[in-house]
Amino acid sequence: MPTDKKSGDPSGKKVFILYPHSVIQDKMLDTLIHNGFETYTLRDYKKAFRALERFPDSILLINIDEKLPEEKWETYIDGMLKDAKTRNSRLGVLSYNYDQELVKKYQEEMAVPCGYIKLSLSLRESTEIIMNALQANAARGRRQNIRAFCESGILSSLSFQVENKTFRSKILDISVAGLATRIQGLPELAPNIRFRDAQLKLHEASLSTDLILAGKRHDDESVYILLFDPVKLDDNINYEIRHFIIKNLQSYIEKITQ
Repeated sequence: MPTDKKSGDPSGKKVFILYPHSVIQDKMLDTLIHNGFETYTLRDYKKAFRALERFPDSILLINIDEKLPEEKWETYIDGMLKDAKTRNSRLGVLSYNYDQELVKKYQEEMAVPCGYIKLSLSLRESTEIIMNALQANAARGRRQNIRAFCESGILSSLSFQVENKTFRSKILDISVAGLATRIQGLPELAPNIRFRDAQLKLHEASLSTDLILAGKRHDDESVYILLFDPVKLDDNINYEIRHFIIKNLQSYIEKITQ
């Protein structure tokens, strides 16, 4: 599962989008993850409060066009801004509508940290607007890729051949750059050796690609770090990996906000 982040962690902040608009579908989430923003969607304002309690240095973008009337959203947001458990989070308001009175209230009077963010009906424009807002609030940090941690109940596996012998293992975590896996009985190999046509199982997706041995983890030498060959990582495989990451992140956040 993703690691809890302390304030100021250079790896970035968790981003929660509460009641995402229709434009914030798989494509926008995929783009945000692809660009290094650890993004989750939430569809329950009570769960959003619990998420910020757990991760108080996070960003929460709230769609005020849905679920609650505006005056209740004002009360909800004001409560989060004042509550000791959530006031260190950075809240933002999302809306299709540019209402000058609402902008003044949320940005000037209530001083919502991420401000009032007006979205466009265009998915491309809305994605760019949200990415700019997240970048302005240092959401990405210095990280380049988002990893998914594969818990015991998550179907993810790897198989490949070395010296005509097949090795199978459980994937521990994965990003579009590579993966970590614990392999038993693997002979000593030189770094940068290539495992050709390695087979990955990610939920229902079966993928075939090359992997390059980067080395072992310093704290556990039974765990190997394998990198994808960018030349072999076509758009379909890239998409399936990001889709797997998104599903794992969402599963994780649903569990801890119950």
